[in-house]
Amino acid sequence: MLTPELINAAVRAALAEDMPWGDATVEAAIAPDARLRTALVAREEGVFAGGEVVRAAFAATDPQITVTELSPDGTHFDAGQRLALIEGPARGILSAERVALNFAQRMSGIATLTARYVAAVEGTGARIVDTRKTTPGLRAFEKHAVRAGGGHNHRFSLSDAVMVKDNHLAALGATGPRGITEALRTIRARVSHTTHIEVEVDSLAQIEPVLAAGVDSIMLDNFSPAELREAVSLIDAHVPTEASGNVNLDTVAELAACGVDVISVGKLTHSARALDLGLDSVDEVDEVDEVDEVADE
Repeated sequence: MLTPELINAAVRAALAEDMPWGDATVEAAIAPDARLRTALVAREEGVFAGGEVVRAAFAATDPQITVTELSPDGTHFDAGQRLALIEGPARGILSAERVALNFAQRMSGIATLTARYVAAVEGTGARIVDTRKTTPGLRAFEKHAVRAGGGHNHRFSLSDAVMVKDNHLAALGATGPRGITEALRTIRARVSHTTHIEVEVDSLAQIEPVLAAGVDSIMLDNFSPAELREAVSLIDAHVPTEASGNVNLDTVAELAACGVDVISVGKLTHSARALDLGLDSVDEVDEVDEVDEVADE
């Protein structure tokens, strides 16, 4: 969960990285009492995320800076749309600009890409979820952005649930159907009844021994659409099914149509492009709006 404490800690670390002993440019060029009115403006269409991080970046630089007209996370916007109004001491706004934009561009890029995946599977019943393939230190921010784009979160960390993959089974020496079932039953006996156990399988032959162990969900890794359909039929709604591996915008609709409950997509966080957002003076933004209005007339 993206809490105010996490936001403030990350923002302060980013600001310290960006100006470890001050902002040489504003200190040399901008008068201490100068003021500035700016707008956060979209250069392209997308889905907004990171509004509270933007607010925190400016507040941490100078508490006198105000952020108003802030678009809610999850807002779909067009190119040229104003997403927030920022005004106050010019030095603080100029110093915090890049940090605020870095967070908003990264998070909005993830939200926008997520929304495309969600739209691609609309009507199938499949849920788009993220993975742990996130930027170190920024997982809460990136998973929040996935939710802003209409997606859902997989486990947040290794502490949240038991997920048994092929290397875990290899480390346990679990071979053959009986070995897999016994290993998984041992795990079940060791954890709380409230702990969710998901198991990754990479072949149809593994499904029956995994089901026999009483697991809570099954991840079908790198299955072809034909194999997915057969796997869903074998599992027969006994537990939720998750498709994973080789998922992209060209394949996700076909995978969803196979009847799986969840599709996990690492690309949501590890391959999302930063969205093009900018901070413009309000006069420049208003001037562009006036030109557009004249053109419309």
